[in-house]
Amino acid sequence: MTHVTAVVLAGVSLLALAPTAAMAQAPSGSTTTAAATDEALPEIVITGTSRARVALDTPLAVTQVNETSLIRLGGSGQANILNTIPTIKADGGGGEVAANVFVRGLPSGGQYQFTPLMYDGVTVLSSFGLNSSAYDVYFRNDLGISRLEFVRGGVSNLFGPGSVAGLINFISKSGGDQLEGTVQLEVAEKDRYRGDVALSGPLGGNLFFAVSGFYRTDKGPLRTNLDTKGGQIRGNLEYRFGDGSGHIKLLGQYINDQAQFYLPIPLDGATRSRLPGNDGKLVNSVQNDFAASLGFKTPNGTFSSDIADGVSTKGGMIGLTFEKDFGDSGWGVNGGVKYSDYKHKFGLWSDGDGVINVPETLQSFLTNRNLGALSNAAFSFVGGGAAPANTLLFANRFTDRVRPVHDFTGELNLTKSLATGSIDHSLTLGGFYGNASAGDYNVTTTYLAEFNNTPRLVNLVVTNPTSGATTIVSNNGLLNAGAGYVNNRHEAERYAAYIADQMKIGDRFNLDIGFRWERLNGQIRRERTATVITDSTTANLSTALRDVIWGNGAFTTGNVSTSEWAGAIGALYKLSDGVSLYANASRGYFFPELRSVSFNALFQPSTYKAEIIKQAEAGIKVQQPRFSLTVAGLYTKLDNRRQVLFVNDGAGGFLERVNLVGTESYGIEGTLDLKLMRHLRFNGNLTIQRSRYTAFDTTPSNIGKDIERQPDVLYNAGLYYDDGAIDISAFTNYTGDNFTASSNAILLKGWNIATVDAGYTVPVGAGRMRISVNVFNVFNTAAVTEGSPRQDNNQAANGAFFVGRPVLPRRFMGRLSYNF
Repeated sequence: MTHVTAVVLAGVSLLALAPTAAMAQAPSGSTTTAAATDEALPEIVITGTSRARVALDTPLAVTQVNETSLIRLGGSGQANILNTIPTIKADGGGGEVAANVFVRGLPSGGQYQFTPLMYDGVTVLSSFGLNSSAYDVYFRNDLGISRLEFVRGGVSNLFGPGSVAGLINFISKSGGDQLEGTVQLEVAEKDRYRGDVALSGPLGGNLFFAVSGFYRTDKGPLRTNLDTKGGQIRGNLEYRFGDGSGHIKLLGQYINDQAQFYLPIPLDGATRSRLPGNDGKLVNSVQNDFAASLGFKTPNGTFSSDIADGVSTKGGMIGLTFEKDFGDSGWGVNGGVKYSDYKHKFGLWSDGDGVINVPETLQSFLTNRNLGALSNAAFSFVGGGAAPANTLLFANRFTDRVRPVHDFTGELNLTKSLATGSIDHSLTLGGFYGNASAGDYNVTTTYLAEFNNTPRLVNLVVTNPTSGATTIVSNNGLLNAGAGYVNNRHEAERYAAYIADQMKIGDRFNLDIGFRWERLNGQIRRERTATVITDSTTANLSTALRDVIWGNGAFTTGNVSTSEWAGAIGALYKLSDGVSLYANASRGYFFPELRSVSFNALFQPSTYKAEIIKQAEAGIKVQQPRFSLTVAGLYTKLDNRRQVLFVNDGAGGFLERVNLVGTESYGIEGTLDLKLMRHLRFNGNLTIQRSRYTAFDTTPSNIGKDIERQPDVLYNAGLYYDDGAIDISAFTNYTGDNFTASSNAILLKGWNIATVDAGYTVPVGAGRMRISVNVFNVFNTAAVTEGSPRQDNNQAANGAFFVGRPVLPRRFMGRLSYNF
């Protein structure tokens, strides 16, 4: 028996499920991805607002990923999980974290720009766009997750942090009446080792606990001499009122983790396949541990890079949620508060030096920079040895980005159930508050290295043939010290009020209606820069003076604010107990990212207005004993979007270019879960969409063109066998053709990524042990998932080289787990 406690927070009904085998079952009328069981599908309660409802009765789209599927999908990172959800495209070629998430054809540079990421209904960060780090750098998934819900459309997305495009919510396990747990050891190629544990149970006196955590080390999936290592612990402590009227739950998380992030690399220009390096081996990455060699002097002292730490986060979150039902009066209250504080760094490797951006011969490197003939140049490897004449070089950059962040959120909802004639009302009146601030301190370094895996740095000294004077161009591999500098701090304060009514009219008809009003106040502080001359070398080869872009100590500050409203309506009609028709429409908004705000010559901030999104959806939900399916039509229109792109400035640095755009998209999505025989199921989904620009201020010729990185076709399909002892899952994810940039000049062909997971489970003592093998990217596809975001529309399609990010290579993984 699955025990269900409905916990409403942030516009999503959180299901505190006892951690039993029943967790793998699907809720009635929802979309469940991947490993479904062969048992009858129960009517597990889910909701979008103030009361729990069967999904079949909810006039919005809900996708769920169960616990079993999360484990089998998540070995290579968050993107693999999100890619199984209809209308979502998630690029995971960069590794475990910082997934680029695209949803419903909306224009995005990646991250989670339109979809708040939540754990247990609590948003990870209340405002996006304080810097460009993705939400998933602050949290990791573990065995303490019971399932994922993605809710989109209708009044559900008006509540809590709000988002018309959808809410991604991972729901944790809660303690039950018995002590239960899982321990797991995971081993994979390239020295990956991970240990997980999850425990939950009673503490006595109506008090229950759940705790989970992991630690892992990983030298892959690409060898770079840069390690992924660290872990996380999190949990909850819940007191349940003896009369069953509610609970109070304390939440906590601590993370100390670093994960490597892989950027696009030079590929063959004709085939877009990996190229051999100087040693004849195919180049998978051009990253290496260069931090010790590339320090330099600045006006504030010596700068030392932490690029070897990759994407690192240290800190945590503490929160409190509560729910109380006041019995026959129909009144109830729920809500929560959260405070988080993270010391976060994002070491970003670039895809070129911002000028040439592709591998060069020794002579072409000199020619491209007006440095003369090869006969007057001396190339040598740092550590010793002259560079052979046929050496290929690749000048590249990395950026140390220090991004501390803290966030406070609070939410309070007052609920009332009442009846007026034949209509049962479930009313919610609530409010949300968020205050988030983040730093964004960036230093960019340009270096010269060979074109190889784990490349060596290269020195270059040029001699003037007339005067005999020497110029040190690359010192210990350092080409350009302080190629870019940013020191920003952004703070966003949000407060919102909302009201909704979920109505049940007779036995067949449900009607939802809701309204939200919100205000955002933003504070901006940015240090101005200057080019200074300093002895920026590491002192062991030269004392040459160099130009360094650095902060000058003066700051531009400004405040912006705006208010906006959203409204939504949704209706559902039950044709029968197993078939429902539904439709919803909404008018909503996104607040522009504070990093998109520019200043004029008088240091006044630009105008700040909300981006308006209009969305509609209509479809059918079918739930039968042997199958369930959904089919829906979608429409989305977005106006006044401030699109922020992190691109090359043409001189070796970066800039955040802001385009004011409008977009329109429409499409259909369908899902199917089919019981083929007793232990075998098929599960799949399909999204067909078209998305176009309707406005583009900087480049009007882009109007009517496809939105970049948005495919017209997405699908997932898989077969899942589980007889209790043997389980086999074989599934594939397809991403269709899409363009690299808004000019639509470069088309990337679609690709499939196939995964196989197989296990054998046996009783051991009081529990069960499963030994399994997982193979990601079974056919080792090397398809290109993106071009060079830094080059954007300036990227060439017909050269000898093409800079792009291939799918991560095939990886074998073994797991041993014990459940008790």
